[in-house]
Parts: sequence; structure tokens; C-alpha cells
Amino acid sequence: MTDQPAKPRKVRCPTCGADVVWGPDSPYRPFCSERCRLIDLGAWASDKYRVEGETTPLDDEADPLRRPH
Repeated sequence: MTDQPAKPRKVRCPTCGADVVWGPDSPYRPFCSERCRLIDLGAWASDKYRVEGETTPLDDEADPLRRPH
């Protein structure tokens, strides 16, 4: 039996769908590039993606932006 090196694991970039080798040679994994990583970060920052859950209303005293100065 010969020892064959394992195939590198590949994942798809969540932004553009390109194949990305999962390993130290891919510093932006699971993204293919810094550009795709930043696009995804921008989507989270602009509330395009949301984690569903119950929100609790804040009263005026708990919100630092609504406190009287």
C-alpha cells in the first residue's frame, strides 16, 4: 500500500462561490480574497444579514443616546 497525500480540502467562498483551499496558504478562508471578506462584513454591518431573535425594548434611561445631557 502506498501512502498518498490527502487531497486538500476545498470550500466555496460564501461571497462569490469560488473554490478556496482550506489551509494556511489561504489567509482569508473561508473567503477567497480580502475583497470578498470585506463585502461580507459590509453586509453584516448594513443589517443585510440578521440573526433572528427576540429584541427587548430599551427605556430612555438605558439608551445612552437618549439620555438628557
